[in-house]
This record gives sequence, structure tokens and C-alpha cells, in this order.
Amino acid sequence: MNKNQLKVLVVDDEAAIRDMIRFALEKNKMDVQTAANAHEALIRVSEKRPDIILLDWMMPNVSGLELTRRLRKDPFTQDIPIIMLTAKVTEDDKVAGLEAGTDDYVTKPFSPRELLARIQAVTRRTNPADEDGRMVAGVLTLDTVSKRVLASNREIPIGPTEFRLLEFFMAHAGRAYNRSQILDHVWGPNVYLEERTVDVHIRRLRKALEPARASEYLQTVRGHGYRFLVTD
Repeated sequence: MNKNQLKVLVVDDEAAIRDMIRFALEKNKMDVQTAANAHEALIRVSEKRPDIILLDWMMPNVSGLELTRRLRKDPFTQDIPIIMLTAKVTEDDKVAGLEAGTDDYVTKPFSPRELLARIQAVTRRTNPADEDGRMVAGVLTLDTVSKRVLASNREIPIGPTEFRLLEFFMAHAGRAYNRSQILDHVWGPNVYLEERTVDVHIRRLRKALEPARASEYLQTVRGHGYRFLVTD
């Protein structure tokens, strides 16, 4: 196997769908594993950590939504991009999926071409730094090498904690995180701080981004936490 191949785990209780997806992805030079349920999926993940998971929402016993929540709680799997395969299309369902930690969804029935496009979009979004270590979102450019943030080529003064917070959000654009998850990702799981610490640094980061008119990229998700989304 080529070490640069994208490793994909397909989790669906319908064998015909698993086989169709496997054929399409292997044809596009991806390394594909499959699982028929959540239990099998956890075994596959422990054997070989995938780069992305395609996960059916409606599975018996443990749903795709519940499996997503479990994966997001485990430090080993919390950053693996997840695309939900679902016939659910209501706004409430979309919000539930995003809040559980999914990165995108594909509505059944779907074509292999659409699925490939979604995979490519999610992998670009969850691995956003270019070969020079730059991440771009809207008017912002974050340089992971020089630790600078630019807006229209003008540097934005920003503290080290706010830099880490922005880097985290830009790397996971569109996904909603609660305060506990943000603390774990930005400060580390073994650092014990009050959750309101997140609110303090979010306010500081918004203030730093105001001159660039980018403070609105940091959105409050009522009853949950925050997400980063470019609205331009």
C-alpha cells in the first residue's frame, strides 16, 4: 500500500452500499476498510486509524450519531473527519449531526462522484495548511511557521493563546464545539481550567479580529459553544 493513500473506513449495515463505496474509492486509489456496525467500526479503527470515516446514520443498536459522539470523546479518534451518510435532511437533523461532531453529510441516494467530491472537500478543510504552513479563511491568513496572523497582508497583533485558539478553529471550520472540547484541544486534556476561560479568550480573539472585520467568523452556538465559519 502506498503510504500516501487516503485511508477510508466505510461503516454501513447494508452490504450493497459498502461494496459500492469500496469499489468507487478503490478505483480512485484509496485504501478502504469496511464495517457493518459500530462494534466492527471500533475494531477497525483500533487496528488501523483511518484518515476519514464514512458513517451511516441509521444503524441498528448503536446509531451513527452515537458512534460519532463516542469517537469525539476518545483522544485517539477525536480529530478523524466524519462524513455522515443519511436519508435525514431536516435542519434539526443537520444541527444534531454537526453538534455531535460530524464534518459533513451526504444524502442517500448519492452518486460516487458526489461522494468523492465531499471526501476531497472535507480532507482539504480538515488539513487546511498549505505546504508552507499557511492556513487561509476569508480575509485571514494564519502562518503556522512564523506564528503570525495576517489580514490583507497586514499583521494582526495576537497573543499566543488566541493564536492557538484561532489555529484550532480554522483547522476545524464549520464544526461546533462546546467549551470542554475547546479546552481539551487548545489547552490540553490534563489542564484543569474553568470553562469560562474559553469565553474570555474568545472575546479577546474577537477583539483582535475586529479591525479586519473578521470577528463575525467566530460564531456563538446557543446552548452549545462556538464554531468558526466564514460567511463572506
